[in-house]
Amino acid sequence: MPTQTLLIPTADGHADAFAAFPDHGERHPAVLMYPDGFGIRPALRELARELAGHGYYVLVPNVFYRHGPAPVIELPEHIGEADRPQVFARLMPLIEAHTSERTLRDAESYLEFLTTRPETGAGPVAVTGYCIGGLLAVRTAAAHPGHVAAVAAFHGPVGADGPRLLSRLTAQVHFGHAEGDMTPGALGELNEALDAAGVGYTSEIYPGTVHGFTMSDTDAFSPAGLRRHWDRLLPLLDGALTDR
Repeated sequence: MPTQTLLIPTADGHADAFAAFPDHGERHPAVLMYPDGFGIRPALRELARELAGHGYYVLVPNVFYRHGPAPVIELPEHIGEADRPQVFARLMPLIEAHTSERTLRDAESYLEFLTTRPETGAGPVAVTGYCIGGLLAVRTAAAHPGHVAAVAAFHGPVGADGPRLLSRLTAQVHFGHAEGDMTPGALGELNEALDAAGVGYTSEIYPGTVHGFTMSDTDAFSPAGLRRHWDRLLPLLDGALTDR
């Protein structure tokens, strides 16, 4: 499967990125995939390649490019619970510096870049994200209602910006929450906001999961949670991007 390391022009410089796409056909629907806080690494490239194998052009940007190319900080091959305090001590300043304004400025560049690729089609795109990338995905989808047809987020703080952000969504939605992150009561409030937005959505707690369950290089990884993620994500993308 073809893969590329790219530089995307932005208002603040050049963001390095990873792309994967099928080795057959000429043009494919595009998916912008925001990584979790740990950033681009083998586990994210694996997710991108898996998704590309289902017929999509998948772009994974280094959202912390202002601080250097990925990997922005050194990571262990396997991120265990004992590693998290030290890793997050270095990551949190980067996450806190990545404001909503930066997110939206960069999103314009990422989406524009996707329109220039010879491998991508001219139709709408989807945005997906993991952990903090889930919130970035929601912000991007809300800011581009005419361009983003589907948005998915997994173990992400999707409600962090409040119901007003969710009210601007027009894309088809799937939110997969870790059981360790979301109480049934909080899920009910989130889903009420999605009901009020009038969008088509599924939003559910994945049983037996903790934050980060899709990431195979962490102690949080859940094979069952990852399978459920694919079982929800692929039909969402197929319906929004290919059934047209």
